[in-house]
Amino acid sequence: MKEELTSNQAIRRKTIKAFLGFGVASFVPVGVWKWINSSPYVNNTLAPLRKVLEFNEKLTAKMLSNSHLAPIFSKSQAERKVRFNGAVGLQSPLEEDYKVKVESGEKKFEITINDLKALPKQEIVFEFKCIEGWSQIQHWGGVRFVDFMNHYQIGQKDAENLFEYVAMETPDGQYYVGVDTPSAVHPQTILAYEMNGKPLLKKHGSPLRLIIPVKYGYKSLKRVGVIKFSDERPKDYWASLGYDYFAGL
Repeated sequence: MKEELTSNQAIRRKTIKAFLGFGVASFVPVGVWKWINSSPYVNNTLAPLRKVLEFNEKLTAKMLSNSHLAPIFSKSQAERKVRFNGAVGLQSPLEEDYKVKVESGEKKFEITINDLKALPKQEIVFEFKCIEGWSQIQHWGGVRFVDFMNHYQIGQKDAENLFEYVAMETPDGQYYVGVDTPSAVHPQTILAYEMNGKPLLKKHGSPLRLIIPVKYGYKSLKRVGVIKFSDERPKDYWASLGYDYFAGL
């Protein structure tokens, strides 16, 4: 016959089973964490974590479209003291005859700020988001990147297809980003030369910077010196340090 347990014995047995179950379960995350830490690094990120970033990239890339717009605000809501973050690529002296070098296939030329100001102006007030966790409503003005491309007839590798990527870097080459072309031609992406209706300050990327509202701030390169279209995925400053390459919002 099965031995009958007193209520105290039953409680004790259930308690022991619960602790044993908890103990076994606790080994699972510990084991997973040890496995992750023992994995090789890929682009300065542990391989399993890099796989997660790549999955997130594919997921957010599928969500990107011209109808996927960052929320916009009124100019009165824009912060007057725009937050500054990061000076990589801004340490070198700015040349008086500043020009942006552009390369699209066999087409190579240089443009000035006045060349860009001659194109239709676009202003946007949106919530700039930093990967560090802060955000701020900001007001920028410049030319839409897609308008810049269309005006100079660049970015197309043939009659039907665009190059897959746009590479940008500062004049001194210290900071650089790689942007997928769908994000570059997004209607809210601009080459900005104004902030709050005034010329950019040096610390905010004077005289020209990139603004991509549908991505985290580290993609919005300050002081654009080079713009190059390519099918080869460009190097990216923060992605090489372990951050997400796509950086979509």
